[in-house]
Amino acid sequence: MESIRVLIADDQELVREGLAVLLNSQPDIEVIGQAADGRQAVLETERLGPDVVLMDVRMPVCDGIEATRAITAAGPTKVIVLTTFDLDAYVYSALSAGASGFLLKESSAKSLGEAVRVVATGDALLAPSVTKRLLAEFARQGTGRTGETGAKPADLTARETEVLILIARGLSNSEIAREMVISDQTVKTHVGRILDKLDLRDRTQAAIYAYETRLVNPR
Repeated sequence: MESIRVLIADDQELVREGLAVLLNSQPDIEVIGQAADGRQAVLETERLGPDVVLMDVRMPVCDGIEATRAITAAGPTKVIVLTTFDLDAYVYSALSAGASGFLLKESSAKSLGEAVRVVATGDALLAPSVTKRLLAEFARQGTGRTGETGAKPADLTARETEVLILIARGLSNSEIAREMVISDQTVKTHVGRILDKLDLRDRTQAAIYAYETRLVNPR
């Protein structure tokens, strides 16, 4: 099985090296490069093509949010925004820029590894306890999608729409499977079709779509 290839972007060398040691200790993860600012992160992503970028928020030349926007717009590389600041404003900015997840720097080696694996496979990263609050804030601050008022997306089947609603409520694949009394593999198939039909990058973006289109209403 091929290793998940990771690029680390942080303006502090000690932080980069520490993260690299933690991630390289995981048998299925390989750190292939580092960047000291957002601009370098964009250039190194273009050069190396990592699967996942761990992106700091506050960096010189180009901050992590702008770098995230450039990277996610250019290709399939996923971005996890990594910061010491547990603030909703950063989460909102990161998600709106196309990030697939948000993680604090104080996370353990195990948590970092799990986050990289989750994002690399397109699964949900944000914990269900905060997903609804953060995505609801995204929906309130975002512009929404013109003309859509909560109706079932035209391209989705009723079953796929049900899965999308459960994703937006923060449920994992196994939880969706139990809720709908179907297999985990069937859930994965539905999720894949949802992403393809709606041209979305991952589950986080799918949840955002559900809130933006008012398929799910913030509570």
